[in-house]
Amino acid sequence: MPILAGQIVTAAQLNRLQPKTFRAAATSPLAGPVALTDVPGATITLTTEMPNAVYVATAWFDYRVTSTSGTGLGSGNVDVDGSIHSEYAVFRDSHAAGATAFTDSVGHTYRGVLPAAGSHTLKLIAAPSTGQQVNVYSSITVVVYEVV
Repeated sequence: MPILAGQIVTAAQLNRLQPKTFRAAATSPLAGPVALTDVPGATITLTTEMPNAVYVATAWFDYRVTSTSGTGLGSGNVDVDGSIHSEYAVFRDSHAAGATAFTDSVGHTYRGVLPAAGSHTLKLIAAPSTGQQVNVYSSITVVVYEVV
């Protein structure tokens, strides 16, 4: 709802004008092969004051090839209150030189609306394939913009 000319503005309305930032990093690796699984430690729980708060989540997945079989497709995504986004961050290494221990960070940005006020959970989920792992250098940062 907009602030109208001549309206008395409350402290709560002014506080909601400031975006709030949250961050969480992985605490241990996630080794493949696994289907979409929570990245350990990369979970944010936050509380919104009003319905329809907008969030922007930046997700970084630090993939590492741990064996020469790590040529499959690895992916990462963000889970918001149990709902998985349709867009994925994707990793694949061809092992052209037959090397292992290759590491690459892949990222993606997500945007959405939190329809209800209250507690929300946003977390990284990933699906490293055989010979891959998602490292502790993975993280999620969320900025929430409340409705005034």
